[in-house]
Amino acid sequence: MGLFSRIKQLCFVTFRIKKYEFLSDCKRVFGKPNLFYPLLLKGNGKIHFGNNVQIGVVSSPYFFSGYTYLEARNENSEINIGNNVAINNAFSIVCFSKVTIKDNVLIGGNCTIIDNDGHDLNIDKRNEGNPDSFPVYIGENVFIGSNVSILKGVEIGDNSVIGNGSVVTKNIPKNVVAAGNPAKVIRNL
Repeated sequence: MGLFSRIKQLCFVTFRIKKYEFLSDCKRVFGKPNLFYPLLLKGNGKIHFGNNVQIGVVSSPYFFSGYTYLEARNENSEINIGNNVAINNAFSIVCFSKVTIKDNVLIGGNCTIIDNDGHDLNIDKRNEGNPDSFPVYIGENVFIGSNVSILKGVEIGDNSVIGNGSVVTKNIPKNVVAAGNPAKVIRNL
């Protein structure tokens, strides 16, 4: 690597990663992912990383902009990421209860997992901060394409594929390809 490449790496990658480590405030983090991209860890809950978790992809959109955002909001909130998980750029999880990502999962760029409504749907309670929340579970060997949103209460079965741009609102069985808004099974594997 030449001098100019090293300077670019230091200024546009290494410093950004260190900045987001400094800005992170989650105190209950277990395990250490391999960082190729900035990671911001927020909240009062627990965040667990398995072995060989990769955050960020160099040759992918959003590499020089944005960051990965993981928030285990409340004391009882928990994010569990298994072994050999590869997460592309601009990924986020907002967790009020529990989000589980099992082993050998691939997640595309600009994906979101949220286990809650964000705000109460009742207009009189919308600003109270305790929306409905239900756990999200992603099975082993799942491949999630880019620009996918996975919403509260969803379970995705082992070995399944979620197509680009999908909004997953209901459970997806194992060994299928699902796509669309809302995501539906389009074929078996």
